Amino acid sequence: MSTNRTDLAPRRATRAALTREVVLDAALTLFARRGYHGTALSEIADALQVRTPSLYNHMDSKHELLRTIVDRTTAGVLADFHAAVDPGDPPVEQLRRAADVYAHRHATHRREALVVNRDTGSLEEPARSDLQARRRAHEHALRAVIARGVEQGDFRVESPALASFAIRELCVSIARWFSDDGELTAEAVADQYSRFALRIVGAWDARLPPR
Repeated sequence: MSTNRTDLAPRRATRAALTREVVLDAALTLFARRGYHGTALSEIADALQVRTPSLYNHMDSKHELLRTIVDRTTAGVLADFHAAVDPGDPPVEQLRRAADVYAHRHATHRREALVVNRDTGSLEEPARSDLQARRRAHEHALRAVIARGVEQGDFRVESPALASFAIRELCVSIARWFSDDGELTAEAVADQYSRFALRIVGAWDARLPPR
């Protein structure tokens, strides 16, 4: 499944090119545009110019498409965090990098972000619990960075938990407004948002070099 498309236009496919990844990509686009409940399997089939029964050669159900999208996306968020954040770095650098990759993901994976942050109430168990566990893991990891910074005197914030929530919500909003045609690139937006994160915890330093 493509993970870096930011447009929300359906991608058509020939019958010969129909694969599970193509079906997932079309579902992702339509879920992002219309919502999970607002998208019928027949509309996914129409976007791919195939008959609805043909989809079942590449999926089990519409719910399975949503579950796969959420699973891949949440796994990607955690992988981003652990790849970017070096436990040996100072808390300021850890937070900056954590916010940077989270903001960048929401600029470059808009469809996934829109679906995960709007349609996960439609998940059935155990997929819903898996989602919640990954969200907690990411939130706790980010909160731990902030708490460490407070302990070391690098950050000045009363509640690491509230600061973590504010930073994550700030980054999530990018998916709703970012455009590839805008004045700022995804990298520039991520850099600025990582600096906003430092301001939230009281660690802003204008001398920090750009990304």
